[in-house]
Amino acid sequence: MIDCGTYIAAPAAATVMSDFGAEVIKIERPPLGDPYRYLSMMPGMPITEHLFCWMLDARNRKSLALNLEDDAAREVLLKLVATADVFVTNYQPALVRKFRVSYDELRPVNPRLVYAHVTGYGENGPDVDEPGYDQTAYWARSGLMHSMHNSDAEPCRAPTGFGDHPTAMTLFAAIMLGLYRRATTGEGSKVSTSLLANGAWSNANFIQAALVGAKFLPRTRRKTVANPLVNHYVTKDQKRFLTCCLDTKKDWPNFCRALNREDLIEDERFRTPELRKLNSIALVEIIDYMICGKDMAEWDQIFRRYSLVWAPVQGNEETPNDPQMQAHGLFVEMTNGVATVDSPLKVAGVDKVQPDVAPAVGQHTREILCSLGYSEAEVNNLLKRGAAMEGKKQN
Repeated sequence: MIDCGTYIAAPAAATVMSDFGAEVIKIERPPLGDPYRYLSMMPGMPITEHLFCWMLDARNRKSLALNLEDDAAREVLLKLVATADVFVTNYQPALVRKFRVSYDELRPVNPRLVYAHVTGYGENGPDVDEPGYDQTAYWARSGLMHSMHNSDAEPCRAPTGFGDHPTAMTLFAAIMLGLYRRATTGEGSKVSTSLLANGAWSNANFIQAALVGAKFLPRTRRKTVANPLVNHYVTKDQKRFLTCCLDTKKDWPNFCRALNREDLIEDERFRTPELRKLNSIALVEIIDYMICGKDMAEWDQIFRRYSLVWAPVQGNEETPNDPQMQAHGLFVEMTNGVATVDSPLKVAGVDKVQPDVAPAVGQHTREILCSLGYSEAEVNNLLKRGAAMEGKKQN
């Protein structure tokens, strides 16, 4: 499998496949390689000496550094394509044209190739050549950013990779369909998706409402929610949790019992969902008062006892210690002993490989060139002319 992409949306699909043992060769432009390597060093990111973004999404790779503007490097790429099952890229259409790596140009080299392409805004329309990140194409333009704040707050930026990783899973699914089609027809194919399409799919319920002419209600605040049982509250030890109690007949009395306020069940202000919406300010204030009287650990036991649907609002520093995440096997140890986040897919009876550390730029250039039949002299010539670059493994 060839990963000829940058950042996350396309390469992360290759990461999922690599977790199940696929050999992934990453094409990087010398001398610096994929700019995603250095994203964790950007201002505002968590501070550490580890390149944690690269560590996560570039695991299980062999890095081949090629200057694709050089005809000799392109010849290397074509030899590699001839041996590949899958080619993944998220180059903008302009770069696809510049480096001559479109499906139509690669298909003659390998008719069985599954060519997988992620774009920001799709392959048609006025913005087809515009650069698209998940913050812009997935988050902002899809309507998600507009929806994700209360009336008394400004919209917020999405976390790093928030739209890229779901888009990568869409591409992974498309690749699997392409491979299935090849298994049944013997032919390769082009599969594709976009950040914009995945943002629209994530926001599909509200977009569907707009498509049928629905009237959207004014934005609410935490104390004026339509259902105070779908809200977040703060405990005595200053921890926050979110309740999501949608079964009004069962959840309302159980919620009141959990609060030790059975008197609220038939309270004329709150008896029905409509009344709870009408008097939400008063009800939220009551719930706030009750919740702040106990620590999170106590509410954990109480909510479980009454079968309420809820979850702690955890900080990023807390999530690695979440006992359910650990028991679920969401974190796996890499070959260097550092933990990483596992891809969210399991197949019964199939073991994933232990993740290997992300490579240095061009770390495997010589190895790959030799495997393609290049002699030592030819390899050295490619390196000398700058068509390829060789890097050393980083400690």
